[in-house]
Amino acid sequence: MSKPADLTDAEFAELDELLATTPAPLQALDASMLDGYLCGVLVQPRLIEIDEWLPNIFDYDGGVLPENVDAAWLARVRELVERRYTALNRALVEDGWFDPVVLDLDEEVQTDPTTAQDPDQAEAQATYDAMTPIARTLMPWVAGFQHAALCFPELGEMDDDAVMAALARLYRHLPAETPEEKEIVATLDREHPLKDLDDAIEELVVTVADLCDLTEQHRYRVEAVRREGPKVGRNDPCPCGSGRKYKQCHGGN
Repeated sequence: MSKPADLTDAEFAELDELLATTPAPLQALDASMLDGYLCGVLVQPRLIEIDEWLPNIFDYDGGVLPENVDAAWLARVRELVERRYTALNRALVEDGWFDPVVLDLDEEVQTDPTTAQDPDQAEAQATYDAMTPIARTLMPWVAGFQHAALCFPELGEMDDDAVMAALARLYRHLPAETPEEKEIVATLDREHPLKDLDDAIEELVVTVADLCDLTEQHRYRVEAVRREGPKVGRNDPCPCGSGRKYKQCHGGN
């Protein structure tokens, strides 16, 4: 049986349009954020089933789809998303590499004078303006990855310096708001400068592949079953007290 193919450019565009029609007031991820989110799910220290991670793509703030949502629309979204998830998983496991969905940075949008008067929006705009063009371009993808990390916090809770360092390399492309975040970004820019967008994308992909390797042992760990008592032989008396041999009683079930 042939493996499911990755999405074509036309199917990526279709998926983006389908997500854009998610019923209001839900705010679904776009194609780039979705791609980052799927990678964030894949590198978790536990395997997460699609029915657990799929609902989070339809609203960034945790809203849920209405019960009367168009079944055909939902089925098509699920089909496309699951194919991309499978392709990303296969690429990370087999190649240690994948091609992220990074959208071209739009031209600068002038700030609306009416919203510029809002202190919170003005501060957010100033923070965004302080970001490099590279960070602005990669921000949607990394925001999607962070969305997965917030929905499933096990990755961020790992006591592993290598995992924390990898997350810092990704999150350098998000707005730095606290003094600590600004210091981390400044340190990374100084010690690991990025020449251009291609260099930044390569580092992003390598970092995700590193996280996949770092969490693999946890993700596929099988817990040993512990016996609460000594093993009962098939010809031993059944522990239930029936007087019959174990193989003729509970051992025969």
